[in-house]
Amino acid sequence: MTEATRGHLAMLAFSALVAGSFSLGGLVANEIAPAALQAARFLLAAMLTGVLASASGQIRRAHLAAPWRYFLLAGFFGTYFVLMFEGLKTAAPVSAAAVFTLIPIMAAGFGYLLLRQILTPRIALGLSVGASGALWVIFQGSWTAFLRFEIGRGEAIYFLGCIFHAIYAPLLARLNRGEPPVVFTTGILIAGTLLMTAYGWRDLTATDWAALPALVWITLGYIAVFATVATFMLLQVASLRLPASKVMAYTYLTPSWVLLWELALGHGAPLPLVLVGVGLTVLALLILLRQEPERQPHPA
Repeated sequence: MTEATRGHLAMLAFSALVAGSFSLGGLVANEIAPAALQAARFLLAAMLTGVLASASGQIRRAHLAAPWRYFLLAGFFGTYFVLMFEGLKTAAPVSAAAVFTLIPIMAAGFGYLLLRQILTPRIALGLSVGASGALWVIFQGSWTAFLRFEIGRGEAIYFLGCIFHAIYAPLLARLNRGEPPVVFTTGILIAGTLLMTAYGWRDLTATDWAALPALVWITLGYIAVFATVATFMLLQVASLRLPASKVMAYTYLTPSWVLLWELALGHGAPLPLVLVGVGLTVLALLILLRQEPERQPHPA
């Protein structure tokens, strides 16, 4: 197995695990306040990555410099997750996953503003096709709804959260000062735990944790262990073996994975017309995974 193949398999697993948070999150979104759930999720994930960072022996005193960076990034990251679960109270998991696929095209815009990153025509085409597929799913394949721009309240709330996520991605690269990924992530998660605890203190104390349904605890464990720590590790594996554009491309598989999650959970399949939009997101993946031709140097 080649290193590139390992990277692709890692991103396949990454996209499948991320998709699970949409389906499971949709089941418990009305069972617990989003802020309380995210505070607990950040705490558990921080403990796990903290153990990994300590075991790796990579933590240095210099990594504590400018701690405001961790809090700024955690603010964007935490806001995204709170709005995600707020949106899932009314948005269907497949529609929310389609909104999620709009993040790369927004991140590309913020990447230009913050890092002056320029897109190649092929990547711009792939992002455009993926965004078209996402809009198709969000509007349920209805031209009438599209022309009237009828967006559900849940999708609108989650879209706002995705803006925070899109800013977070290039901001992460801008603020990192060479800290190892596991150390930097632990710093962000610790800061996120403090921010979410402060923000959601009333929800945390008002929640009857002992009376929560078992499904809430299962979801909490899943999003902390698999949708946070495991995806972090898989992303590191892929990032070391694949170009950034190919890593980003796997975002477009999320709606397809959510469809499989929904079928596995017994929620049925969406309307056939909606599958056209899902197909467009898969096409976007194929465009973005296509090998970029090497540019030949011009003769002097």
